[in-house]
Amino acid sequence: MSVPSLTLNDQTTIPQFGLGVWQVPADDTHRVVSEAFELGYRHIDTAQMYGNEAGVGSALAASGLARDQVYVTTKLNNGFHEPARAKQSLEQSLEKLQLDQVDLFLIHWPLPSRYDGNFTRTWETLVELRDAGLTRSVGVSNFQAAHLDTIVAATGVVPAVNQIEVHPYFDNAAREATLRHGALVEGWSPLGQGGGELDDPVITGLAERYGKSPAQIILRWHLDRGDIVFPKSTRRERLAENIDVFDFALTTEEIAAVAALDKGEAGRTGPNPDTFDWIPA
Repeated sequence: MSVPSLTLNDQTTIPQFGLGVWQVPADDTHRVVSEAFELGYRHIDTAQMYGNEAGVGSALAASGLARDQVYVTTKLNNGFHEPARAKQSLEQSLEKLQLDQVDLFLIHWPLPSRYDGNFTRTWETLVELRDAGLTRSVGVSNFQAAHLDTIVAATGVVPAVNQIEVHPYFDNAAREATLRHGALVEGWSPLGQGGGELDDPVITGLAERYGKSPAQIILRWHLDRGDIVFPKSTRRERLAENIDVFDFALTTEEIAAVAALDKGEAGRTGPNPDTFDWIPA
C-alpha cells in the first residue's frame, strides 16, 4: 500500500489520505494515532479546538518515525484570531505537538460576524507565520466562495487548501470555488454524519460490485476526484478498513453517479460558515 501525495500551490506536498482526530478523546489520542502509524497512516489532522494536540505529539514522539515522514496539520482556535494571539497559539500548539514547525496551519472558521468581519487580517497573520517558519504551508477551513474571493483579492495569496464539509449528499459549492482559485480541497465529514450515505443504493451497489464496504467506496470517490481526505475512527479495525482503498478505483461514470447524489444545501450536516460564530469559553 502506498498513499499518494499531491502537490500544493506552494510546491510542497501533502499525503492525500490521513487520519482526522476530531472528537477523539484527549486521553485516547496517543493510542489511536499510534495504531494509525502502525497501519501506515502518515498524515494527521488535528486542531487547537479539538483539545488533543498533546496526544498527537506524544504519539509522534514515540513512533520512531522521522519528521519528514509525517504530515501534521493543526487549526487556529476561533478565539485567537487577533494577530498576537494567533502567533502565541501556534507556538503553544508546537509545544504540545513537540514540533518546531507544523506542515499546515489553517484558519478553522472565517467567523464573518466576529472580529468586525476582518478574516482577511487573520489570513495575513497566517501568511506571516508561514514566512516566519512556524508552518510550512497555510490554508483555510470552512471558507465559502465569497470568503475565498475576499482574501485572495486583498492579499494575492491563495490558500494551499480549503478544508470543507464534503460528502456524497453535500458536494458543497465552496469546492468549485476552491479549485477555481488553485487550492486543493480537503473533505471533512467525508462519510457524512448519519445522513444515510452508507445505506444509499448507489453506494451499496458499488460496494457489492467491488467487494468493498460502503465507507471504502465513498473514500475512494473522494480520492478519485482529487480531494484530500482523513476519516476518523478510534477502532483499529476501522482504521485498517479506511486506509484499505488503494487497490481499486471507480470509473468516470461511477464517480459521476455518486456525485449525482448531492442534495445541495439540504445535505449540509455541519454549521453554515456564513453564520457560525461559536468561540470556546
